[in-house]
Amino acid sequence: MSLDRVSLNTLTGRVIGQLALGDFQRRYLYDTSWKIGGAELLRRDNVWYLCITQSKAAPDPDEPTGYLGVDLGLVNVAADSDGEVYSGAQIQTVRERRFKHRRRLQLANTRRARWRLRRNARREHRFQKAVNHRISKALVQKAHATRKAIALEDLSRIRERVTVQREQRRVRHSWAFRQLRTFINYKARLASVYVVHIDARNTSSTCAMCGYCDKRNRPDQARFRCLQCGHTAAADTNAAVNIARVAAVNQPIVSLLSQSIERADTSPGAKALGC
Repeated sequence: MSLDRVSLNTLTGRVIGQLALGDFQRRYLYDTSWKIGGAELLRRDNVWYLCITQSKAAPDPDEPTGYLGVDLGLVNVAADSDGEVYSGAQIQTVRERRFKHRRRLQLANTRRARWRLRRNARREHRFQKAVNHRISKALVQKAHATRKAIALEDLSRIRERVTVQREQRRVRHSWAFRQLRTFINYKARLASVYVVHIDARNTSSTCAMCGYCDKRNRPDQARFRCLQCGHTAAADTNAAVNIARVAAVNQPIVSLLSQSIERADTSPGAKALGC
């Protein structure tokens, strides 16, 4: 396979196809530091797409000077310990409109309605993926610029551990937080940024100033007010600060550096690159 053409073996013989590359795809395809791996040919709406995988050795993470805590949620998709909030209000508006549209199409249950359901499902998937890409890119860029490691909540088995009201189940289970964490992880590796996952239990009900923990500290979804010291803050920002603090206690910077040295000593790929 050349850089601008692809040779495909079909049942009727070999076919040479011309690649229609965008700027993003062209930049990485022509970058010799990336190695081309496998490829998958897909057909969608009578258009053929070639999905090419590329790989290269991840650089060693830079020495972090602290932690950027990130709290994930629904009203705000993410909030960091620096006080920046990535609002989910517009996302919820779009998803609610599409949910009502999807219900109308399901009730119609015609051939045309089923086709539009499939088209809208792909559109919603692309919308969700684009939002997660933007948020993960912004978080990694901030961590890289401030030389901080990213601290994320460990959300494994979160659906079994957290109970929600019946009317909130669809909203809570619809957003792809696992995809967002995956995007943060791989973008962080490319940017030489550490990512740690911590147990976020009680981070939303603990005061970031005095450490007092009480569920009544959070009177509603948006506000946090400590019953002991009177500290007030946005609830998601308070939780993100607690996540960064827990990460600093459980994963001190010294241990991160020792892990980096150990990987460099034992990794065959690092030795081949002369690291």
